[in-house]
Amino acid sequence: MASGAPYAHVGGRLASGLVDVTDDPRALDTQGFWVAVGTFEGRWTFARFRDVAASESPQGLWAGPRREAWTSSIDADGYVMRVEQVRRLIAAGTVYKVNLCRVLRAPLDDGASLDGLAGVLSVGNPAPFAARVYLPEAGIDLVSASPELYLRRDGDRLASAPIKGTGRVVGDLTGKDVAENVMIVDLVRNDLSRVCRTGTVAVEDALAVETHPGLVQLVSTVTGDLADSRGWVDVLGATFPPGSVSGAPKSTALTTIAELETAARGPYCGAVGWVDADASRAELAVGIRTFWREEGSLCFGTGAGITWGSDPQREWRETELKATHLLGLAASDGRSL
Repeated sequence: MASGAPYAHVGGRLASGLVDVTDDPRALDTQGFWVAVGTFEGRWTFARFRDVAASESPQGLWAGPRREAWTSSIDADGYVMRVEQVRRLIAAGTVYKVNLCRVLRAPLDDGASLDGLAGVLSVGNPAPFAARVYLPEAGIDLVSASPELYLRRDGDRLASAPIKGTGRVVGDLTGKDVAENVMIVDLVRNDLSRVCRTGTVAVEDALAVETHPGLVQLVSTVTGDLADSRGWVDVLGATFPPGSVSGAPKSTALTTIAELETAARGPYCGAVGWVDADASRAELAVGIRTFWREEGSLCFGTGAGITWGSDPQREWRETELKATHLLGLAASDGRSL
């Protein structure tokens, strides 16, 4: 489909018949079914579609880049050095946690459709918030296999489920992972309290272990009831970018990220999902486990949360762990699905 009209596959539904595109979140408080993509740097694209129907994931031919074709914006030595820099900032009391990321790139033929990659991921890495978005005029061509809920809305009820703590098996999870998760849960509670009615923000499920292809992760769920007169401008302004992929305090962490990372994250660590304005319902995922096309390359991001308890080499290995399975799937050779 990607060679034709704009479309999106989100929440198990195919959205087609593009009506409108805007960067104004106030549109989400009007009417219609919207697909939302936000970059980590804060550039939002909202696309309203006329036709929405239940559908399987897009399928197609895929011949992806070989593993050795990928290059990283930060190499192993550079990443370890930056982890040490973050630890020095923590020791000085400047920041408590920073999510430190790198962007991988591999050459991609201009004619290659990411529909094929979406099909490969739907089989090899099924994800609760899988998405395929093709908006060529907005420069968006991505596939996401995100396991992480950034924001769900059901009427006035909001929920966020940050993931912090990663290992190959449950036994790999440590006290550092638990502390990191608890820290980010507090940050998310604070973010939601800015737009929710006083006394309604609560942690409903703390430190649950979720299993995903190739790894396990700790997940906690925070909920709250949206205050009267609060709209999408307020909600996104209070909660974005997600705390799990920025750090704490968030403002200081974002400054540190801008100083230490060498490539823009783009849709990685941003958000992707849908908003049904007519039903006051929405589901936006954190843009992790996400591939996107950019200037003749296929891109993919990976990272780790850095705290005082971080071991620099272990954090580098965590970024490798998060990437290994998906880059292997992306290297599928000419698979037809």
